[in-house]
Amino acid sequence: MDPLETDPVRMGDSDVVRPLKVAVQMDPIESINIDGDSTFALMLEAQARGHALWHYEVRHMALREGIQRQGAQREERLVARARPVRVERKRGAHYNFEAETVLDLGSMDVVLMRQDPPFDMAYITATHLLEHIHPKTLVVNDPASVRNAPEKLLVTHFPDLMPPTLITWDVDAIRGFRTEFGDIIVKPLFGNGGAGVFRIKPDDENLASLLEMHFARSREPLMIQRYEPAVRQGDKRIILIDGEPLGSINRVPAAGESRSNMHVGGRPEKSGLTPRDREICAAIGPTLRAQGLIFVGIDVIGDYLTEINVTSPTGIQEIARFDGVHLEQAIWDSIEAKVAPSLEPVPPPLAGVGQGEGARQR
Repeated sequence: MDPLETDPVRMGDSDVVRPLKVAVQMDPIESINIDGDSTFALMLEAQARGHALWHYEVRHMALREGIQRQGAQREERLVARARPVRVERKRGAHYNFEAETVLDLGSMDVVLMRQDPPFDMAYITATHLLEHIHPKTLVVNDPASVRNAPEKLLVTHFPDLMPPTLITWDVDAIRGFRTEFGDIIVKPLFGNGGAGVFRIKPDDENLASLLEMHFARSREPLMIQRYEPAVRQGDKRIILIDGEPLGSINRVPAAGESRSNMHVGGRPEKSGLTPRDREICAAIGPTLRAQGLIFVGIDVIGDYLTEINVTSPTGIQEIARFDGVHLEQAIWDSIEAKVAPSLEPVPPPLAGVGQGEGARQR
């Protein structure tokens, strides 16, 4: 069955008048946790609205451009080996693929860029390729903005909201920062999920070995931050859609852990927004909107903004379980509102077609 063989429908509260063609660039769907994966929630909502879905991985993309013969028009196509897919909230049978096809990504209405970090050269290259089709095809989030706003760097443009922070390769600078603040957090600049994050207490003798190990295998700088004791009460994830805070969840570290990421045992808890949270969101919201960052998750510890996650933010399923708020609906409302002006309206039926004798004669 053709994924678009559905009747025209009006989606959500927007002016979209036909099903959208949506390509989902993500990690293998076979291995996702359907109870926690935000991309899965987005796909379920898109499908419920009648949109057609295709799935592909970054490694299946290819860009071909250039003229085929002298004097011919320049051609450029970004394609991917993709498969139409339907999803279902059913463990062990949560997806159903149709036959693989070579999909022209420029013919899509929307591409969801949802592969997980690490934010390495492969990730950066993918953003460059997707720029060839955006904004004619809406890429969520804007690929150039994602490339220019890795989680731990965008936040540095808001120094008044951050805890004391150092980003450097310089071992002496790191030692000086530790002398100043004593209790510190050391983390890779382009990591994710809490991997490689260490708390170094004032009496810890392992900092030198840790730095030697990191710089022996990596040319990337480290991020060093003052340890915030407030993390024992939780690391709050706030979801912003088009720069507006619409939901939050608190993540409490497990006993003996300084990391609150749910990947490493952090416990999710219901959470509301404090006046300080709203102040932080009001400060960063205009920047997120201006840069086309529709779906963003920020991390707040106590009174401090620590990260702005724009690559593959998560947390919407946990928020739904605690608050009953389905943020995937708001995300799709935003996407549809942005795509609607570029869509060709469905033409009205010709007079007499589908009515009376005309219907019987067909």
